[in-house]
Amino acid sequence: MGSSNDGPDQTPDASDSQAEAASSSNEGAGRGFFGRIISAFSPGGADAAETREQRAALSGLAALQRLSVDDVAIPKAEIIAVPVTAELSELVAVFRAHGFSRLPVYDDSLDQPLGLVLLKDIALNHGFDQTKPYDLKALLRPILYAPPSMPGAVLLQKMQKDRVHMALIIDEYGGVDGLVTIEDLIETVIGEIEDEHDEVAGHLWKEEAPGVLLAQSTAELEDLETALNFRLRSGAEDEEIDTIGGLVFLRTGHVPSKGEVIALENGATIEVVDADVRRIKRLRLRLPGQTGAEAMTGRAG
Repeated sequence: MGSSNDGPDQTPDASDSQAEAASSSNEGAGRGFFGRIISAFSPGGADAAETREQRAALSGLAALQRLSVDDVAIPKAEIIAVPVTAELSELVAVFRAHGFSRLPVYDDSLDQPLGLVLLKDIALNHGFDQTKPYDLKALLRPILYAPPSMPGAVLLQKMQKDRVHMALIIDEYGGVDGLVTIEDLIETVIGEIEDEHDEVAGHLWKEEAPGVLLAQSTAELEDLETALNFRLRSGAEDEEIDTIGGLVFLRTGHVPSKGEVIALENGATIEVVDADVRRIKRLRLRLPGQTGAEAMTGRAG
């Protein structure tokens, strides 16, 4: 899959300017990548009120530090890639069909990756009525490789340092096991990156039956506990978590699958109602003694 931001990539035949390098060096001096993220989401002064968005972002950052890239990556079967022998018309057709801005390129099979190609390089070299000879190999850029166990936070830092926004997950036998982009990792921190065509979500939870709630993963634990008059968090470590999705991450240590049920120490259970390979979307919370019933009037986004 592709990332929507092509800005930081270098063109194959050009280097960064000295001013850009100096700026990057100064920006990183004395503080790491995650230090800058935390600063960005921290209150501006002593009297500034911390917002829910800030708390959710910091909770996502903590989740990213616990997750491995295998939890975030899309599986091999879903990777869209092209062979190095692809003709220009075939390459353009793949870009057009899937809407990605970059694609992995392989030799005989995906287990023999060569690099990645950017849509903007195709446009700059072969668009606008240009007549340059087409050579896909000459347009290839480096792609990162990561083991499944690498922490997501480590890969995000490496992507930022190397200015490469796509990585292939390599298994113990040297084969490709999945793919992750910088957008996938950032969405783990700040939530799904939406555009103007995405629909606005509804309420964060609804009551399906007494003691049974259907909630979005971003629902605040404090709000749920107040509404239910029931304590969901049970330990000191839980106090660092703000959302019900974050609580599930903490209990499982991975992105759970749809249908997975997590039992809490206080007798409540949380069922994963909707999730994909990289994030939880909706959850069903049942208080102790509740087995579920017909849904009551209401809605959840």
